[in-house]
Amino acid sequence: MKHFKKLIIAASVVLGVTSNATAQVDPHFSQYYVYPSWLNPGMTGAIDADYRVSAIYRNQWAGITNAFSTVGLSADFVTDKNLNFGVSLLNQTAGDGGYTYTTAYGNIAYTGLRLGVAGTHRIVFGVQGGLINRRFNPSKFTFGDQWNPATGFPPSNPTSTEVFARTSAATFDAGAGVAYYDATPGKKANMFLGFSASHLTQPEDPFISTGTPQKLPMRLTFHGGVRLLVSETFSITPNVLYLRQGNAEEKMVGAYGQIRANEQTDFMFGANYRFNDAISPYIGFSFKSFVLGASYDVNTSDLGRAAGGGANSFEISLSFFGRKNKTLPAEPFVCPRL
Repeated sequence: MKHFKKLIIAASVVLGVTSNATAQVDPHFSQYYVYPSWLNPGMTGAIDADYRVSAIYRNQWAGITNAFSTVGLSADFVTDKNLNFGVSLLNQTAGDGGYTYTTAYGNIAYTGLRLGVAGTHRIVFGVQGGLINRRFNPSKFTFGDQWNPATGFPPSNPTSTEVFARTSAATFDAGAGVAYYDATPGKKANMFLGFSASHLTQPEDPFISTGTPQKLPMRLTFHGGVRLLVSETFSITPNVLYLRQGNAEEKMVGAYGQIRANEQTDFMFGANYRFNDAISPYIGFSFKSFVLGASYDVNTSDLGRAAGGGANSFEISLSFFGRKNKTLPAEPFVCPRL
């Protein structure tokens, strides 16, 4: 019961469960720049390569009986037809696997709008479509009629009062976004910004039956920043992120530095601050076509105090960038960084 109560506290905070709250914040990552096509379909294929494959894992609030664990996989591809394509998968489990939230999306981005003499100022429009699946496993939960004063909640003790019509449901979902970035090489400052709207279809939640159908509210995302070239071997990128979904919001600011050690190796370090939630320091490095990163959220909210230090989170990510033509261009494309 102790762990179950902690999970209820955590769920109440993340879902905003109050007398007038109707919002749920989608799964998210502190290293959101690793997963841009999920955050904003307008960022699909905005890379200095022909394709990118990324994987990210987040272990959130592990001290609260493994409350949340999230895995994300994505791939995006660049073409010479003013169209980029991408796919993304996400799976989050909560309550030791009792609840699972899975998404699968396909993206298309139009890249033909290019401004400036060299066409390096780019405005990209993207759309996203796919499925959301939500399911839960009743055997992972305990109910009041299972209580035995002598043995507690034995797994063999069935519930007779809790009957579920279904434990899994899938629905179509769609989103759209636009992004601007300055890919001019050699500049001291390259700006980028974007906006996206997710859950345009506002799918209903099949597991809430309060008389009025509960819809998943749209998620609005604003992001931006600027890469500042300090020297030939060092740059720093301050960035901001704002999410709003229903009556819940997330605000984050941060910056990271990148040091070029040699032609094949870069080192990265920085931190993000999510207001009223957590500080997330980050370290990483790139070698040839691989980028490895790790971050750790130090929770600064009331949840951190309620959970007795068990509300911190850890993330690790790995990305691979591939080229069909192994010869690098004379002037590298400046990738936008969220």
